[in-house]
Amino acid sequence: MKLHYDTKTDLLYIDLIDREAAHSIEAAPGVSIDIDADGRVVGIEIDHASRVANLTHLDTGILPLSADTIQE
Repeated sequence: MKLHYDTKTDLLYIDLIDREAAHSIEAAPGVSIDIDADGRVVGIEIDHASRVANLTHLDTGILPLSADTIQE
């Protein structure tokens, strides 16, 4: 997962998986969800992100940092 923030446009993109988006759906005003050809969510785009989220703090909690630790 990658977080991309553009200070000029105040746009936050959360890249969940490395796949190409086939289409997007609007989840809420200014929030779009990118979907791949298989119907999986690949990313989330948030316009005016600083108005929607606290961008001064990122708390990750506990994350598996290796594919070996991910359980399905």
